[in-house]
Amino acid sequence: MKPRAEFGVFGGSGFYKFAKGARGVSVATPYGKPSAKVTLSEVEGKKVAFLPRHGVHHEFPPHMVPYRANLFAFKKLGVGRIIAPNAVGSLKSEVGPGDLVFCDQFVNFTTGRKDTFYDGPLTTHVSTASPYCPQMRRTAVEAAQMLGLKFHAAGTVVVIQGPRFSTKAESRFFSRQGWDVINMTQYPEVVLAREQEMCFLNISLVTDYDAGLEGDPTVKAVSHEEVIKVFNRNLENLRKLIEQLVKRLPADRTCGCGSALEHARLTA
Repeated sequence: MKPRAEFGVFGGSGFYKFAKGARGVSVATPYGKPSAKVTLSEVEGKKVAFLPRHGVHHEFPPHMVPYRANLFAFKKLGVGRIIAPNAVGSLKSEVGPGDLVFCDQFVNFTTGRKDTFYDGPLTTHVSTASPYCPQMRRTAVEAAQMLGLKFHAAGTVVVIQGPRFSTKAESRFFSRQGWDVINMTQYPEVVLAREQEMCFLNISLVTDYDAGLEGDPTVKAVSHEEVIKVFNRNLENLRKLIEQLVKRLPADRTCGCGSALEHARLTA
């Protein structure tokens, strides 16, 4: 029997240690190897596939993550819904470290990343007006409320190339645009999921205030050490949230994510 999964989760061992009967499988793709073996397990009676986007030893920096291979591996396993937690910096004073943001929009500032499965000859224009799954986001909000977590029901993430963090001038520019959080991996992950007609939920965990908080000299600029520290401190909340999401989401997808390609191609 071929390995199968209903849900895909981008996260390392900290996430799938709570799952049952975990086993690793290698998935071949036309886009090379994924970041690591995919760990198949069971959560709340449903099949879940876990994949550390940066690799088991965090060996893939943001601009080198094999995004297409990762998303194709999930699709090949039958995944219909993806849960994508990641660490983010805040661009607003009211969005503090430890908060969760369920993003509904992104702004892309990356360059040179392989960001489509459709390089021709079949030209495909997928709409990303609403890139994140509304059904999954609503369910995430309900689960976060039930768990008593501090969250923001919507938000815009600006995605930068990395691996360096922003300058103060860059951070100030992003903040003045009204954007909420900043990250290095949401693009092209969410777009590739849409091209494969998979639902995609982003769970942004705020770990810092990016290059600092304007007008408050006591807030230090982000460091990798602090990002890891805050993320690990909130790992248990993320695990509980993922459990609730898997439990609460019905089999039927009521969103339009599963038909994203329906009007994306012009035929002669």
